[in-house]
Amino acid sequence: MIGNIVARRYARALFALGQKQGDKELKAYGDDLASIADVLEGSPELFRIFRNPVISVSEKKGILTKVLGKLKPSKTISNFCHLLADKGRLDHLTEIQVYYAKLLDDYQGVLRGEIVTAIKLADNLKQDIVGKLEKQSGQQVTLDYKVDPEIVGGLVLKVGDKVLDASIKAQLQILKENIKRGE
Repeated sequence: MIGNIVARRYARALFALGQKQGDKELKAYGDDLASIADVLEGSPELFRIFRNPVISVSEKKGILTKVLGKLKPSKTISNFCHLLADKGRLDHLTEIQVYYAKLLDDYQGVLRGEIVTAIKLADNLKQDIVGKLEKQSGQQVTLDYKVDPEIVGGLVLKVGDKVLDASIKAQLQILKENIKRGE
């Protein structure tokens, strides 16, 4: 819980700084944070080093400088990461990135979601679904598409904090429960 509070504070501070600099910088900061978070998630050893209290701040900053040298983020993000190292908060970087992305989506009016189907959807069907969701919500909608044969048919749609489970698996489960209760 404390990590979540810390991540929110740092993300909000960086977001406020980005807002002062303009929409272009705001998005660039998000992209830079995402690339750094991807490296951390792809390298558990690196993440463990940043979490290890035995390793000194200067050693962590040296490793961080090498990582940032390859990614070439903006000067602001580079300084932000060094600030996190100084404060012993590098291990919160992925949480900061997630919350920053949420702030950016809210600011831009983007609603993210996920759709799970039993088979791969055709592109025109994907566009129809996104179009209807955008019309209904009044916001730009971005969906991640996943295939899960376990749902048998239908779809499971998760947008924001709402879930619509219209899968055959869910319908069969409901039918099973009704039969058990004798309905």
